[in-house]
Amino acid sequence: MEKRDDLSSQIVMACSDPVVISKTAALVRCSWSAVVSIYQKWSKEGTVVNRRQGHGRPRLIDARGERRLARVVRSNRRATVAQTAQEVNAGSDRKVSEYTMHHSLLRMELHRRRPVRVPMLTPVHRRKSQQ
Repeated sequence: MEKRDDLSSQIVMACSDPVVISKTAALVRCSWSAVVSIYQKWSKEGTVVNRRQGHGRPRLIDARGERRLARVVRSNRRATVAQTAQEVNAGSDRKVSEYTMHHSLLRMELHRRRPVRVPMLTPVHRRKSQQ
């Protein structure tokens, strides 16, 4: 992104002088059409910063919802996704499906079970496993 901003500023500076567009394109080593579009954007809007909106549907579980979901999961680590979804939906006005809940938990790196600690091997077990 930094390289593109630098290129845009070079194009605007070069076009502010009475220079031919093709010479400006050769100077900054980009296409003629790129120089024209960047200069037109600068002359219309006064800036070349891309103000593109976010794309796609907004998430049902936002940052606040993720914190709430993490609190619900921590309170009952052995609950299934369906049970967690029921508990989260009970206190909320927006209903979230199990599928969405499952993908949110994966995105948050909260997995279903806590790893189980196993006892260390005794000398007898160690000998048997090596045989």
